[in-house]
Amino acid sequence: MSVPLHTTGKASFDDIYESPDPRAYFARMNDLDYRIPELAKPLFQEQLRQLRAARPGRIPTVLDLGCSYGVNAALLRTDTTVEELAGHYRDHAETDRVGLIAADRERLRADQIPDVRFVGMDAARPALTYAHAAGFLHDYVHADLEATEPTEAQRRVLASADLVISTGCVGYITEKTLSRVAQADPRKRPWMAHFVLRMFDFDPIAAELAALGYRSEQRPGMFQQRRFASAQERQQVLDALAAKGIDTTDHEAEGWLYANLFLSRPHPIET
Repeated sequence: MSVPLHTTGKASFDDIYESPDPRAYFARMNDLDYRIPELAKPLFQEQLRQLRAARPGRIPTVLDLGCSYGVNAALLRTDTTVEELAGHYRDHAETDRVGLIAADRERLRADQIPDVRFVGMDAARPALTYAHAAGFLHDYVHADLEATEPTEAQRRVLASADLVISTGCVGYITEKTLSRVAQADPRKRPWMAHFVLRMFDFDPIAAELAALGYRSEQRPGMFQQRRFASAQERQQVLDALAAKGIDTTDHEAEGWLYANLFLSRPHPIET
């Protein structure tokens, strides 16, 4: 299948985010060995442990930017993997949407990690509404904060966030969105943990957040996101990395997109 390229140089999967349920999404992502949410899971869990220690007695709210069908929420709220989720949706290939939502809700009831709320934000309404209907998200914001300020209703939902996460949307979103999210509640700043593909520069985001009182750091290590979707995508990404002087040996040159993890917290840490 020919995969169009986004203006960032990455493959565009806009079509699957407009599907009424996640089956096409997981079929496509499983073919590409999509794994960044799974690699991110223990690191997000670490942030949640630290957040609970810093703010005892409060149930934390996680805001997932570019959440699509609630994949990060599903992984963090249940003992499952991306591959198992893909298999679950394959097994329900003939189920209608209502039945699929019921199956997801039952799965969540049977195997749920409590004491955390999940809010999603995405520009794709079908993906958001499915994730909410299936119970993965407690609430959601359908918005493009690159283009507009949040409405008052959206701002109230965004303001509930204690931890803001993402596993692939930086590049599609910039410091403009993250600044608007960070300032949703003037009384507090949420912690942030973003996995950012190496082709994208985090420095402008770090600078914008610093102006809001944040300190950002890059965690050691690199994390596989997925395999390249096409030879064209591979070449575009390798060219972009070469232009930045980034060595791709043993990483992107081997056929995978790689991300770094950036943590940003308000200073002093708010409790």
